[in-house]
Amino acid sequence: MGEQPTPDWHGALTRARTHAPFLTRALDRQPELAALLERGDGAAALAWARAQGAHPDTEVALRRERLALAAALAVGDLAGAFPLTAVVGELTAFADRALDRAIRTAIYERTDQDSAAGFIALALGKQGAGELNYSSDIDPILLFDRDRLPRRAADDPGDAAQRYARRVVALLAANTAEGYALRVDLRLRPASEVSPLCVSVGAALTHYQGAALAWERAAFTRARAAAGDVAAGEGFLDEIRPFVWRGQLDFGAIEEIRALTLRIRDSGKGPPAPGPGFDVKRGRGGIREIEFYAQTHQLIHGGRDASLRVRGTRAGLDALAAAGWIAPENAAILGAAYDRLRAVEHRLQMVHDRQTHALPEGEALDNVARLDGLKDGATLVAELTELTGATARIYEELIGRAEPAPAPVAMPVSALATSLAQWGFPDPRTLAERIEAWRDGRFAAIRSPQALEAWDRLAPALLQSIARSDDPMRAITRWERIIESVPSAITTFRLLDARPDLIERLVAALTLAPVLSDELARKPELLDTLIDRDALDLPGDMQAIMARMRGAAIRDDYEALLDAIRIVTGEIRFALGIQLIEGLADPLAIARALSRTAEAALQLAAEATAAEFAAKHGRIAGSELLILGLGRLGGGALTHASDLDIVYLFTGDFSAQSDGARPLGATIYYNRLASRVSAALSVPTAQGALYEVDTRLRPQGNQGPMAVSCEAFGKYQREAAWTWEHMALARARVLYGSAQARDGLEGVLAEVLGAPRDKAALREAVLAMRAEMAKHKQPGGPVDAKLSRGGLVDIEFLVHYLQLKGETADGRPLADAAAQALSPDLAAALEGLVAAGLVPADLAEPHALMSRMLVAGRLLAPDGREPPSSGARALARACGFDSYQALEEAFAAARLRVAEVWKQILRTDILESEQENPQ
Repeated sequence: MGEQPTPDWHGALTRARTHAPFLTRALDRQPELAALLERGDGAAALAWARAQGAHPDTEVALRRERLALAAALAVGDLAGAFPLTAVVGELTAFADRALDRAIRTAIYERTDQDSAAGFIALALGKQGAGELNYSSDIDPILLFDRDRLPRRAADDPGDAAQRYARRVVALLAANTAEGYALRVDLRLRPASEVSPLCVSVGAALTHYQGAALAWERAAFTRARAAAGDVAAGEGFLDEIRPFVWRGQLDFGAIEEIRALTLRIRDSGKGPPAPGPGFDVKRGRGGIREIEFYAQTHQLIHGGRDASLRVRGTRAGLDALAAAGWIAPENAAILGAAYDRLRAVEHRLQMVHDRQTHALPEGEALDNVARLDGLKDGATLVAELTELTGATARIYEELIGRAEPAPAPVAMPVSALATSLAQWGFPDPRTLAERIEAWRDGRFAAIRSPQALEAWDRLAPALLQSIARSDDPMRAITRWERIIESVPSAITTFRLLDARPDLIERLVAALTLAPVLSDELARKPELLDTLIDRDALDLPGDMQAIMARMRGAAIRDDYEALLDAIRIVTGEIRFALGIQLIEGLADPLAIARALSRTAEAALQLAAEATAAEFAAKHGRIAGSELLILGLGRLGGGALTHASDLDIVYLFTGDFSAQSDGARPLGATIYYNRLASRVSAALSVPTAQGALYEVDTRLRPQGNQGPMAVSCEAFGKYQREAAWTWEHMALARARVLYGSAQARDGLEGVLAEVLGAPRDKAALREAVLAMRAEMAKHKQPGGPVDAKLSRGGLVDIEFLVHYLQLKGETADGRPLADAAAQALSPDLAAALEGLVAAGLVPADLAEPHALMSRMLVAGRLLAPDGREPPSSGARALARACGFDSYQALEEAFAAARLRVAEVWKQILRTDILESEQENPQ
């Protein structure tokens, strides 16, 4: 980095006295401050300025401190000693201090209490962002808590709050012999045209949760509890966070900001380009449009990406670039322009201490330029012309053209029918009439002129992509259901039109995978996932997924958490489905991600349900709930169609009792709790269903209690369980419970699985079970990788047989020789069995292939039958093959290899009771 230029204090003082009458008067009134600045001691000058606030009279103190800070910061700014961030930071800190002191003074004058309890000042705008300029208004929202506000005994809380609010405004804004401290604008409060100056917390919450306008969301991206009862203010902001940061990608924000921009540009009195009268704040490419650019992107993505929830404009641009939402070069251009425009704005305001943003004319323009250190006004105008041109171009890439959308020109039905026929649609005339009906006001999503124009631009590309799909009419129906369900789709239309790759992704979701198309039709908001860049990334670890679920809750309560779990789980499952059908991730990685997501949902649901249950019934000392995952959940590799196979257990004495207001015995307690956890995971809420929960693998199946003690579970497994139940335990994994309880249960599992067995009886039981399964569960089609003989079920039976057999080829205990062979993860278990010399190394390849086929097939060929051509190509691609034929050949070879290993280990032909050729 280059060296910072030496501050020019002398030149700054000269320019200030020559070109800024306000600064001249301020320096003359404060000779001590002027002397410090002449010596170039900026730190001492600021300390002296802050010290003026020590005067005992609040009105005097605030006005003197403000004047001193304005002079010290202005000269330090002109000298190059104080960067913009330091200047606006000092001005904002003063505003916070002044507002807090005014609140406390107003309350003290009435009550003799030095307290601001229950009186909240939220800073919005530049104060909220920490970016106040020299002559900014402050735009606080004043709120009060009826139960906590200090007041006289005879005062109504509402009346007292209004009295305090009026006094606060007077203490700050009244023009006295000392001047003013801060201009105050309270018009950003809820329903300002009818509401009092200070609004109750309850009324404000009601407003923001149901009646707020679009611009208020943008305003609250900069909101901060700045003064008064700050803790209560922060609590209020937490309450309305879902209003500001919506869980779904909010592309409607673009249209809202676009409309606001057009109104500002249309109502502006100055010229559209820099020159006399140009408004550096509201003009094209000015400060406001840079702020809107950052806020719009933050509103769109901030509901999902918490890193974007920063207040300052520069901080917002930097966060957006760091997260990849905007181009780094755009962030750099806009950031530099923002700093420069703010500096010019400050120069304009330094001259006469007026809240102005417009370039003056003639000599006054030259005067501002020279205060800034430039040659003349023409030099300043030339610089601003280049700067605002660059920022306006970037901004208009976001909001689109500034002109109103032209009246749409509809394609005649006959012409549309001709095009549909050329693209290959059946019965094109009927379809053309159906599509035309969409434009006739049937759907709110395609009703406004702008929406119609956006649809007409998108329609040809979308319809052609649909025509190329395997099932065009299914896709049309699904698309129709989506636009029927959403109130506005204009921005979605524009985004799809601008990004053809998204059209292909949408059509793939509509046609290739029935599970995804059904989900998309039920939840059109999942369209966000097609656009969200994070949709192409695998989710993080379980803790990250849990944090995302917690963050999606709109309230801090049980029902909101269950809804959030469903929302996030649905988003992740849908995104993983898109990755799978596009071949963007290995199906094995997708299976692990689906399992992590389910485990995160289970962990949060169980924690929250246990806490809710304990609030009524208390807890049982020395006892807790455990949840055991089995099947694919236990193995950590789910598909999109997987149930959750779980068993509920509990530790401690089954005869103990809970300590709550409504105590229960342990057995009843944990059975009711288990039932409620299952309901939390399976019962549909406003956000839909989550998982199917299957507890039939518990002791005695559906005939037994939902939850049993670990002691009873161990006894049952040792003394009464069937071989198939021990095979199920080979894929068991403890998913919920304390570390100590997990260790205890894992010890029981190890004891059961490692118990000595009659090898011949085990072999006969395994063969009988597989034959019975083959009789009752036939493969659904040629790509049923699970049930086809030589498929995944046969590999699982082989692995579990060897695990229960429990010894290596030379008779050593398997747990000692190759502990990995006992892993519930089948892939890991196969590696351990290879190491133990029990299976050939090449068995891992058929297992991996068929596992990929199973995961991908649950979406692309859910019944195991050969999918249509596009689906067949997607299935082959997901499994790593160039063609479906190559996949078929590899699958056949893999099944034959499994059959060979089966015969080698179990000494019988896998197809002994069936036809000799695999199906």
